[in-house]
Amino acid sequence: MIKAIFFDLDDTLLWDQKSVQKAFLATCKIAQERYGIDPSKLEDEVRQAARTLYLSYETYPFTQMIGINPFEGLWGEFCDKNDQFKALHDIVPTYRKDAWTQGLKALGIDDPDFGSELGETFPKERRKVPIVYEDTFPVLEQLTKDYRLLLLTNGSPDLQTTKLSLTPELPPYFEHIVISGNYGKGKPDPGIFQYALSLMSLEADEVLMVGDNLNTDILGANRTKIKSVWVNRHQKRRTDITPTFETQNLTELFSILEKVNVKNS
Repeated sequence: MIKAIFFDLDDTLLWDQKSVQKAFLATCKIAQERYGIDPSKLEDEVRQAARTLYLSYETYPFTQMIGINPFEGLWGEFCDKNDQFKALHDIVPTYRKDAWTQGLKALGIDDPDFGSELGETFPKERRKVPIVYEDTFPVLEQLTKDYRLLLLTNGSPDLQTTKLSLTPELPPYFEHIVISGNYGKGKPDPGIFQYALSLMSLEADEVLMVGDNLNTDILGANRTKIKSVWVNRHQKRRTDITPTFETQNLTELFSILEKVNVKNS
């Protein structure tokens, strides 16, 4: 019998990719006004520069282990106590400036001061556009009547807490909020799933993991023998990682839960 549901945060409950896209558009439009360049082309170039730079830093293995992506680095402050986070915090201002400056340069604009300006504009724009999926609150509201809920998210505690502060209605639904940066390793490491189980005093067969990422949410659940629901909102292709269930939205969770609980009753 399922007693609790573990939810991923980014692109499961919050539409983080859309928020990032909107922040890019708003920031790139400033460059369009200044230099007449195509905003979408600048976005592509900045994203590529950000990925390349991110890989080059000594913090990369740590960010991979915790689960922090290059675009979070473009707006996060990483004011966390850990030495690795401090190193990331120190890198971020240069990272932002260089990513935007290199993006501009790829389009023929050599203006480091403007690159720095855009690098500081993007975080402000990202904070303006927290987007919650339409089904998030109705589904959580209904689920809390019958199930215990836990939020299990990869990332920097500082940044993930910032995301939650931008959507203050979200945290109260969860009995516990587990952030990989606090635990020390991110999904799919089985340890963070086991830690979440221990917080709830539950066994693996009493929990359902719900997330959008096969490589973190679903693989980690599989390794811990937790039933999983892959929320495939954007019709991504399957890999060799197999979820217990697949759905295109959160509303279908109710029929999945009914199926699982009937089978186990």
